Amino acid sequence: MHHPDSESNLAVLSVIQSGQYLKGRVMRARFAARPALLAAVVTIGLVVAACGSSGSTAAPTGQTSQSPSAAAPSSAAPSSAAPGSAAPSSAASGSSAPASSGAGAPTGGDILIGVPAPLSGSSASAGEDIVNGAQLSADAINAAGGVLGKQIKIVSQDDACTAQTGAQAAAKLVSQGVVAVAGGYCSTAAFPELQAFHTAGIPFVMDASTNPQLTEQGFPEAFRTIFRDDEQGPFVAKFISGYLKAKTVAVVNDNTTYAKGLADSTVSALKAAGVNVVYNDALTPGQSDYTSILTKAGQSNPDVFYYSGYYAEFGLLLKQAKQLGLKFQMMGGDANNDPTLIKTAGDAAEGVLVDTAPLAQFLSSAKGYVSAYQAKYNSTPGPYGTYNYDGVGAIAAAIKKANSDKPADITAALKSMGDYEGITGTFHFNAKGDREPVDYIIITVKDGKFAADLQLNASTGAWEKATG
Repeated sequence: MHHPDSESNLAVLSVIQSGQYLKGRVMRARFAARPALLAAVVTIGLVVAACGSSGSTAAPTGQTSQSPSAAAPSSAAPSSAAPGSAAPSSAASGSSAPASSGAGAPTGGDILIGVPAPLSGSSASAGEDIVNGAQLSADAINAAGGVLGKQIKIVSQDDACTAQTGAQAAAKLVSQGVVAVAGGYCSTAAFPELQAFHTAGIPFVMDASTNPQLTEQGFPEAFRTIFRDDEQGPFVAKFISGYLKAKTVAVVNDNTTYAKGLADSTVSALKAAGVNVVYNDALTPGQSDYTSILTKAGQSNPDVFYYSGYYAEFGLLLKQAKQLGLKFQMMGGDANNDPTLIKTAGDAAEGVLVDTAPLAQFLSSAKGYVSAYQAKYNSTPGPYGTYNYDGVGAIAAAIKKANSDKPADITAALKSMGDYEGITGTFHFNAKGDREPVDYIIITVKDGKFAADLQLNASTGAWEKATG
């Protein structure tokens, strides 16, 4: 079914907007409870918005993995990433390329790679970083000649970190003819996005969405360059119990899909390690006063206060905890590694601990990326742009491996790809699409900046000084 009118596409999306399960921030349980309804709603939107899915051929077999030199970590910043190069308008405004005739049909000979990310709302700085990382990756690939004689074009859409807007963003990207997608931030938005891309048969390489269920659904199109919350929770518990030697912990989340999942994983691992979880509750995101929940948590006398939500609220928690004179150690999950946290909390951020995948400034393989980022965007990189740089690079390597830019062929090539040498390290995708191996570090705020603190030696089980 073909429907070229994009305004009508948006009208059909009102079906998605009307679903009660998509209102507000959606918890993981709701997605688990209504997968059939979600699939049906997204499919309705895609029938009109996608206007005919890709006529992909079967993927070739027996080919070896080969990463393109343009995406290699040692690549120097290309001339297209030099100062003065304008970022694409889609990265700035959330607008994108003209609609094509359907998925798998690039316009103008370009290979279109979609990037859904929060470009509005409280997580906009993280979303901008994710789009910037994708663009720098495309710049490097294009400067080296592109892929299959074609140029990579990044097409971004604002998903606002909500399920409703995420569903809309995904439908728009499908209708615009993207052949693969790299991006995402909030797991709440990633669930309907992944459903939409699965329905359209388009691979989705997620750079920051860490809820385990995203790759547990069995969708062949699901991949991740980042780690899972059920890997993060045990890491946090090992640090709190083994290094901090804490006996009591307060855990707070914000009831979003990501934060609730990480909190559950962490609480379970803490209890298994013999740590007493003396407080476990959720706050309401978007408020300005969290003194009540801090006071209640403080009354439980925890050694550590662990927050699994996002940096906008954690910045306020840090500031207000200091104002209340609370002395327990504050620690946050990997949605609190954004520099905006420090801007919000001010000097109250000093000494806070955050568990995270390694940041760009702590990776020797990402030095060229950091320089190119600062030159092009006149700012320091955020936490997940590097992981989306590798997402776009892995997609380009898969296109080269498959000798095809058809979505089904790209998916098959990603699944059979061996080790990929990215700027975030060498990794591969396992059978579920998750990244292996796993690598977390602990960072802290020192003198108003994030500083690498500790990492776990997997061989010895000892905590060592993190590099960077």
